[in-house]
Amino acid sequence: MVRSRSNPLALAVLSSLRERPMHPYQISATLKQRQKETSVRLNYGSLYSVVRSLLKQGFIEEQGVSQEGNLPQRTVYRITPEGESELVDWMRGLVRVPVKEYPAIEAGLAFLRPVLAPDEAAELLRQRLDRLSGSIETEESRLSQMEETGLPRIFGIETEFALALLRAERDFLTELLASIDDKSIGGYSLWARMHELRRQGVSHAEIAENPEAFLGKTGAMWMTLGETSA
Repeated sequence: MVRSRSNPLALAVLSSLRERPMHPYQISATLKQRQKETSVRLNYGSLYSVVRSLLKQGFIEEQGVSQEGNLPQRTVYRITPEGESELVDWMRGLVRVPVKEYPAIEAGLAFLRPVLAPDEAAELLRQRLDRLSGSIETEESRLSQMEETGLPRIFGIETEFALALLRAERDFLTELLASIDDKSIGGYSLWARMHELRRQGVSHAEIAENPEAFLGKTGAMWMTLGETSA
């Protein structure tokens, strides 16, 4: 059977139930207590959907029900041997095999030139960098708290990784913004000219139909090469 492993929440559920049998509310509370919701998108509705899917696939099974005080009875689940195998195999693949991911900022950069003029792009990048600074401070604070409580490094490696990505993005975008501000980025003249023409009412289709007339020979060549490579 070919199984979809696209939902990390299923991985989190299996990992939680490998520790001990739990009902969904306990799984959610455990993940939140350990701040795993920063690495895995967690909401209660999705959690129940994942539990039903894992149950249907035979990776977990009902153990019984539990009740605390006047609260409703809750079904307790435990992982099956098939679930154990699925969890370990899934984890091995995640750690061993790099996969192509599609971060939103990469899509934004891919279509930056044709959609946004240089001045607007620069201002939006400045705003993003401000937000990135806040996110970096949050992750640094989280790491500091872990260190202060004496937790070994292995308990916070996902936070370290998230912080490394944020810092790398900040550094890249800082350099990119500087090259836009001082107009040193390669292709700036073509980029600016394209949007100047658009502001004058010239459509992209008109430019594409006769690029040399609007952009000159070199600009037309750059545009052709850029569109072909994209």
